[in-house]
Amino acid sequence: MSGDAADDGVVEVAVGVLIGERRRFLLTSRPARKVYAGWWEFPGGKLERGETVEAALARELHEELGIDVVDVVPWHVARVDYAHARVRLHFCKVLAWRGAIAMREGQAMAWQSLPVTVAPVLPGTLPVLDWFAAERGYVGPTCAAAEVTATLRR
Repeated sequence: MSGDAADDGVVEVAVGVLIGERRRFLLTSRPARKVYAGWWEFPGGKLERGETVEAALARELHEELGIDVVDVVPWHVARVDYAHARVRLHFCKVLAWRGAIAMREGQAMAWQSLPVTVAPVLPGTLPVLDWFAAERGYVGPTCAAAEVTATLRR
């Protein structure tokens, strides 16, 4: 898949699921100037015209986190319909990278495990938590705070 929007009007997005020590994963908050500011998600961004998922992910993680991806594995694809856009999220596990993670867009970061303790979490992030639970044999709620599953009304 390449391009910035599919023929069906869905925006293609590359998403990096960084896996760190003790199998924790990185969540970042959305910067103040973006829609759903303060909500937690996995880092990534829109594919540019003609760009592959892997190339978009490498570009976005360099721009947002200051890292260069070394080992990326395509994982799952999910479609999410937000009030402002329909997106197809191409989730990739990022198993290795070069450089120290730096929040270049003023966002916050948190290494998490199940259940996640940051809130609120964007709906597009929730399926990933379920996939982790299935892979890891985790039973129980994937989010510690009740408000993380709040409906977006913006």
